[in-house]
Amino acid sequence: MSASKHGKTKDLIAMTTVPLIMVLGNSMLIPVLPQMKAALELTQFQVSLTITLFSLSAGLIIPLAGFLSDRINRKAVLIPSLLLYGGGGLLAGIAAVAMDEPYPWIIVGRALQGLGAAGTAPIAMALLGDLFKGAAQSRALGLSESANGMGKVISPIAGSLLGLMAWWTPFFVFPILCALSALMVWRMVQEPEAKERPPTVREYVRSLGDIFRREGRWLFSAFFAGSSCLFVLFGILFYLSDWLETAYRIAGILKGGILAIPLLGMVITAYVTGVIIKKKGRLMKWLIIGGLLTLAASLGGAVFVNSRFWFIALITAGAIGTGAVLPCLNSFITGAVRKAERGMITSIYGSVRFFGVAVGPPVFSWLMDISRTVMLTSVSVLVAVAALLALLLIHPTKSGGNAKNVFGRTTAPLAASHLLRRRARGKVRL
Repeated sequence: MSASKHGKTKDLIAMTTVPLIMVLGNSMLIPVLPQMKAALELTQFQVSLTITLFSLSAGLIIPLAGFLSDRINRKAVLIPSLLLYGGGGLLAGIAAVAMDEPYPWIIVGRALQGLGAAGTAPIAMALLGDLFKGAAQSRALGLSESANGMGKVISPIAGSLLGLMAWWTPFFVFPILCALSALMVWRMVQEPEAKERPPTVREYVRSLGDIFRREGRWLFSAFFAGSSCLFVLFGILFYLSDWLETAYRIAGILKGGILAIPLLGMVITAYVTGVIIKKKGRLMKWLIIGGLLTLAASLGGAVFVNSRFWFIALITAGAIGTGAVLPCLNSFITGAVRKAERGMITSIYGSVRFFGVAVGPPVFSWLMDISRTVMLTSVSVLVAVAALLALLLIHPTKSGGNAKNVFGRTTAPLAASHLLRRRARGKVRL
């Protein structure tokens, strides 16, 4: 193995720890929430805040983290964010053990974890886009999405196992994992040097405006598809968890294992998709459409089944569709903008994904109170609309050259693009 290839392998190993740890922030706590509710005598709303505040605080701060990563560098944002993520978990854990009324400090700790999460996975996606090019970039982003999905597979089981010791045990796992990930990123990842000067704030805002004027239609479609997939994924898992426990008395590790089945299907599909797409724009478009239609059909089909076996099989099919969609969206979004703009765009995308996760469980809870048929039908229609928007708004070319994105458009350097616009307006003399 060449030194260059060995270095890239180290980069990839270190970077995949970031989305793996990030997804544990919510998923690992879900199995112990009933224990926490009983131990602290909380309402269902108070318990839900431990999930919602994490995702909302992350979603609100992610764009700022993306801006800073473009202005400074990726590692300078990513490593402190990981440490803040771990520190918030440590605060929540200490409060749970040492205080008579720990709930307010647990909420503060979860909000701090959300702030830390804002600078983790979205910035990691941008950094992978900087480190890898072409087909290697698609494989790296696919592996990153697989790591994210693997965290979703592991976390229900890990949370259930940790809950056997005490409900607060998962809080103390966060600082350990985050410290290890921060150390690996610091020592193993060699961030490429910026070839362009950092943009001023005014240039940055103008550049973002240019991006959304130029790419806004398909970016809207991509953002809507990604947030819809995560909204449905977390919402349907929330429903499945409740259904298994109330209808079949399945709880603990066994329930965690069942919840992991559709997630495992998503992980495997995400990895395979990342390997095969190789920056093929049209292939990615049809995988997005096909994956969304598969998810919509599985949700619609689940309306007509009562067997838990067939319901889980259909949900797994939908998760496989999601696994085909997400790596393609990651590749489109990171490959269609320049390095200097990538952190902000991937962060906005990460923000809408977090909001999808945040609203999934409460919206599904509300729909469950109406009826299961209304719940499944409405989200099936939502995903079908996302597929239609992808069909109408995403129009990649067969291939993009070295200086072009998958839509066949040249991505000029930021300063140069502003100079050309000013020259066209007669404000710059040659």
